[in-house]
Amino acid sequence: MEPSTFVPMTTASRNLHPRPFASWGMGFDRPLLIAGPCSAESEAQVLAAARGIAEQGRTPVFRAGLWKPRTRPGSFEGAGAAALPWLQRVQAETGLRVMTEVATAEHVEACLKAGVDLLWIGARTTPNPFSVQEIADALRGVDIPVLVKNPINPDLQLWIGALERLENVGLTRLAAVHRGFSWFERTPYRNSPMWEFPIRLKAAFPELEVLCDPSHIAGDRAKLGAVAQQALDLGLSGLMLEVHPDPDRACSDPYQQVTPEAYAALIDSLIFRQALPTAPMRDRLEELRDLIDQLDEEIAQKLGTRMDIAERIGDHKREHQVAILQPERWERIMGRQLRLAQHLGLSEAFVKELMDAIHRESIRRQTAAQEEVVPPSGSPASWGNGMAE
Repeated sequence: MEPSTFVPMTTASRNLHPRPFASWGMGFDRPLLIAGPCSAESEAQVLAAARGIAEQGRTPVFRAGLWKPRTRPGSFEGAGAAALPWLQRVQAETGLRVMTEVATAEHVEACLKAGVDLLWIGARTTPNPFSVQEIADALRGVDIPVLVKNPINPDLQLWIGALERLENVGLTRLAAVHRGFSWFERTPYRNSPMWEFPIRLKAAFPELEVLCDPSHIAGDRAKLGAVAQQALDLGLSGLMLEVHPDPDRACSDPYQQVTPEAYAALIDSLIFRQALPTAPMRDRLEELRDLIDQLDEEIAQKLGTRMDIAERIGDHKREHQVAILQPERWERIMGRQLRLAQHLGLSEAFVKELMDAIHRESIRRQTAAQEEVVPPSGSPASWGNGMAE
């Protein structure tokens, strides 16, 4: 199974018209920083975190989860509506905007009544259209900013669909939050970053603000800096980080939270690059991009030639009644490419993924030649067990 990143430009998707931070009327700018504990555990804990964040002076929004959807019952599931007065104290004492996660219409109603400034929809709620629609209906006629986290599993259509449902009821201040995905491949992180998803989302909707949640991607406070810097380097619109006055004693996700002091040091260590290049930079970028465009054309032409040769090989095999799959040949090709990759500074994962894609297309072309019918471009997983050439 491959993650779904394809974005068909349907009428609904063309009607998604998100507004940038500058038009939200809240004084936000890129990169927007959001920080606070994973969950609101006590009034003292919430205020300690908020005061420490406010002292840093660069973070306008305080986040805290009041309702925590946990995988299994019995673990801490948040203080619920009883914690709303704590957020009101944060507003009054620090001047920070406050936000929390909502998953039901009741959550929405309680937050609106308490004057919460922003809401977010979590990764467990986003993939459920019924839940998102319930939240959207509860927000009809109330243009509060809502941030939508990506679904737990990599499905771009569900992410876009949640945003569309909210806009369809009149919400205009919408943003997305990339928090990584659960995926079968092992990575150094709690959730696989799969940066191609926020990039594709941003490409489909350039005005959409897409933030990053490094805490849930990293799952480890030691890796937060690397993930946060990667997000900024990719041009994402901001960061949402988990900050707790005593992370090791946190009731939820202790390992990915940092103290207010560590948070300040982390923010100071990041490089915040310009969103747009200056005129001289643009000239140089255009030169380099022209080179990339030329190389991309050459790569496409060479791949086309390669597939033509693969098809000729298929014809030759058919004439002599030879099987398409040749495992020994595949092992030799992959070994040679991996050795070459080391000299060229290419990652092993990239080369394997590239060669697997080329291999699948080669088999598709040869199979089509044998059957004289072009099969679907998707190919069975078993095709990857041999080599067509």
